[in-house]
Amino acid sequence: MFNTIGTSTLSETWRIKYMKDTLEVALRKSMVSRAIFNVDESGSYYIANPYRNQPVATVATMAGTYAVTAFTTTDDTLTVTEQVTYGEHIYEFEESLTRVGLWASSVDELSYAVAVRADADVLNEVLANAGGSFNTPVGGFTTAANWTKILATLISKVAGYSSAFSQLFLVVENSDLVGILESQMASGFTFADSALRNGLVSTQGNVEIYVVRDSTFVDATTTTASGTKTWTNSGKRLGGVKNVATYACPGGVHVDEKKVTLKTGRELSVWMNIGAKAWATKVNLLVAITIV
Repeated sequence: MFNTIGTSTLSETWRIKYMKDTLEVALRKSMVSRAIFNVDESGSYYIANPYRNQPVATVATMAGTYAVTAFTTTDDTLTVTEQVTYGEHIYEFEESLTRVGLWASSVDELSYAVAVRADADVLNEVLANAGGSFNTPVGGFTTAANWTKILATLISKVAGYSSAFSQLFLVVENSDLVGILESQMASGFTFADSALRNGLVSTQGNVEIYVVRDSTFVDATTTTASGTKTWTNSGKRLGGVKNVATYACPGGVHVDEKKVTLKTGRELSVWMNIGAKAWATKVNLLVAITIV
């Protein structure tokens, strides 16, 4: 007997649960931003992180006196305003569902589409607000001789901060790997066993190197790629200290399946509400790297 997925109400509930669970697993495995930023799925659409003015101590001749500085606070918040969505109308719904392979592959495609769009949004938003920056040597990442210079410069940008004792990261696009791999292979570098999990390629100099597809980092002004955000990230890459920025996705991924009035088949929708924040007190631990 051929395997089938039924179309009863019970089957609908099972299908939605299966798809939601599959999407959640896919997002955890494939999104680079989930691997390098703090993830908040608590259901909060507004996250407050107020901070105080920076204390500065002084040294002077011992006199038993001191100067008084006023204590002030500044609000810093993450508000979830963006939504990643996908919807499709499946006309031959029952027939499609009888093909388990087709249904499973469809879920995989949806998972990838949603993950890529959400990942790009979060990475670009954090990059646009990075506090540190530097330019690569001429030739950028594709020139093998530049690789160790770029890596050393990134490390130097965040060295000296207490948070820099945490793991560092670098996110590049796939075409950048040419020079990186040539340099690593020439030096006999051994790749991590977890290669390409969450986009992780390797770790070198305490820096975890992640790869995303070309054209992930873009210039955008309120488009279907950036929502309400504006970025000028084309030709830039992101590096810094892990877990100092926050990726918020209240409630995780949502899935719905419904009948459509005056139409055969069913409508399937998938959406995620997302937000990202490079916190003001930590922006210098995030570095925008401009390719020259």
